Amino acid sequence: MTQEEAFKNLVAHAKEYGFIFPSSEIYDGLSAVYDYGQNGVEMKNNIKKYWWESMVHLNDNIVGIDSAIFLHPRIWEASGHVGAFNDPLIDNKDSKKRYRADVLIEDYLAKLEEKNNKEVEKGRKRFGDAFDEAQFRATNPNVLRNQAKWDEVHARMTEALGKNDLAALRQIIIDCEIACPISGTKNWTEVRQFNLMFSTQLGNVDGGVGTIYLRPETAQGIFVNFLNVQKTGRMKIPFGIAQIGKAFRNEIVARQFIFRMREFEQMEMQFFVRPGEEMHWFKAWKETRLSWHKALGLGDEKYRFHDHEKLAHYANAATDIEFEFPFGFKELEGVHSRTDFDLGQHQKFSGRKIQYFDPETGESYTPYVIETSIGLDRMFLAILSAAYTEEQLEGGEERVVLRLPACIAPVKLAILPLVKKDGLPEKAREILDMLRFDFNCQYDEKDSIGKRYRRQDAIGTPYCITIDHDTLGDNCVTIRDRDTMTQERVPISDLHDIVSKKISMTTVLRKIQKAQ
Repeated sequence: MTQEEAFKNLVAHAKEYGFIFPSSEIYDGLSAVYDYGQNGVEMKNNIKKYWWESMVHLNDNIVGIDSAIFLHPRIWEASGHVGAFNDPLIDNKDSKKRYRADVLIEDYLAKLEEKNNKEVEKGRKRFGDAFDEAQFRATNPNVLRNQAKWDEVHARMTEALGKNDLAALRQIIIDCEIACPISGTKNWTEVRQFNLMFSTQLGNVDGGVGTIYLRPETAQGIFVNFLNVQKTGRMKIPFGIAQIGKAFRNEIVARQFIFRMREFEQMEMQFFVRPGEEMHWFKAWKETRLSWHKALGLGDEKYRFHDHEKLAHYANAATDIEFEFPFGFKELEGVHSRTDFDLGQHQKFSGRKIQYFDPETGESYTPYVIETSIGLDRMFLAILSAAYTEEQLEGGEERVVLRLPACIAPVKLAILPLVKKDGLPEKAREILDMLRFDFNCQYDEKDSIGKRYRRQDAIGTPYCITIDHDTLGDNCVTIRDRDTMTQERVPISDLHDIVSKKISMTTVLRKIQKAQ
């Protein structure tokens, strides 16, 4: 099965089992807009809780806010979004389809990487245990040729993006003979800039109408509340402000399911530090955030850092934590040293003094900022794709199982009476009522027990509790483990404590605390 086929299966599974639906589907939908179903919203809330508790509750010097989606339009002038929040757009004249020029080139580079990976796999099969990948990549003519081409094109693209040279971007597309995926032709327009912000109208008190924007990021709501939070919370440098909220970008090419959408959710934290200490905190937050991801147990090898070659206008250091999605390593979270740009710009544009008086140094200054920013939807997709498993069992049977981290799973326990008679449903509901105050449980009595196990496997329920005829006599139930399918007989009186230890988010949070 190819990666593309596996990804299609994942997308279909997400819809079939109530995780993610195409938005407005009965009206033929909206491109790159999705709704979270009954299981999706539970899992999404669990991810939020994991982030919030680790970021806010485990840190004495980080607090949270929830700023408005509508912000004063001058804020986006100060931040640079009005003048510089653009993507390079190019159209194919035959298909009439619109693309990001840099994405077309990145896809071309990805194909070169894929060619090299295929050559490496051929070598691995040919030489077996004696295979030396590093030596193979350094000596194989096909790999060297592809790598040289990759290096050349990547360098040209980086230079063109750095200089905002739209003609140079188009020339790379022409030179590499990149064709439109729809028409197959290379009949391209010129490259032009496209602003990503959605605008709307807001009625003013005097009857006039002003243009405002749906926020393209949540960070600015934090920056303009810096003084409010610092003073009311009596916060001392260094300290952070965290926020989870919606953001909106009119993406030219929104694709790869929920990886790139026009309406999405961010989990961001801005950490304010003394000027000159920003690189220390930048490095510290890089490692802290990576440990947060790894604590979920999705596989350490699925993460890597990618330092930015081209820095944003506000940054003096930036890195991405990339995750190995089904379509390759892509950005999952960004860690940026934003200097004092944002607070400085808002001070300039608002005319208000935005500074911090440091009692330790006796000085007033504009703090520097370290930002950690993660897309909630991308995090959802990362966990879902890592968990999705098509498994062959003994006897030729197959099952699809989501090996979700227990603390993230939408349903924690399934309560299953063996049959729908003989007092078993009543006993099962008695157990359900005992557990539902602390765990999200699901009751199911339809179909055979085997089919019910498969349904719970498919939505990632970590544990199933089966009530049988013996339960009525010995007050014991059977707990089935999703991943191993092993079963254990336990007393009902011990059930709450056993389940708490198995699915607790506290266990994962303690891993993070030890790593910090």
